[in-house]
Amino acid sequence: MIDWVWIQRNLGNIAQLLGQHVVLAVVPVLAAIVISIPLGYLVFRTGRFANVLVALLGVVYSIPSLALFVVMPVLLGTKILNPVNIAAALTVYSVALLVRSVVDGLRSVPGSVNASASAVGYGRLRRLFRVELPLAMPVIFAGLRVVTVSNIALVSVGAVIGTGALGELFTRGLNSAFLTPILVGLVLSLLLALVADAIILLIQRGALPWSRGRRTA
Repeated sequence: MIDWVWIQRNLGNIAQLLGQHVVLAVVPVLAAIVISIPLGYLVFRTGRFANVLVALLGVVYSIPSLALFVVMPVLLGTKILNPVNIAAALTVYSVALLVRSVVDGLRSVPGSVNASASAVGYGRLRRLFRVELPLAMPVIFAGLRVVTVSNIALVSVGAVIGTGALGELFTRGLNSAFLTPILVGLVLSLLLALVADAIILLIQRGALPWSRGRRTA
């Protein structure tokens, strides 16, 4: 059973851990968006070699998260408990996933559309921002949803090295054989993932009305 008294007494700490979880999950996503769109375009422009680069990024994502969390202090020169290690590691994972979505999105743009844009005088950059990226955005948003939910889950792994936000509730409950912190951490993690996914969907529908109309049709 849930100990509601414990929850009431620890509301401040729970709220603090939730806020830290949000920051550690969202900041890497924002950084990955800035990095992945230009990087994904460059990978896309390599043609057939793009498959090799995307595969290499897949290998990066397959690195165990705990191992990357532990290695980051060595690479960055930070302390083991510094939250920057978690944010940096999750940025690497986010870029590895999101670049694939950018490449797939750009590949989904019909060649005839690009040819038509070029025929009416669009240069490469203008075509990218006015034609290719808008049409690729539904695929990119789908990848963004996966990245965001994945980050929310991975932040909890950082509890093993002492900076896991809501993950600390899991370790606290396991160490004391107390179920309530585990349930609180699990429920809040799930709710956070659902809310984040819903927010991204709302942003997508507002930013890409033509995509919404296509799905309705």
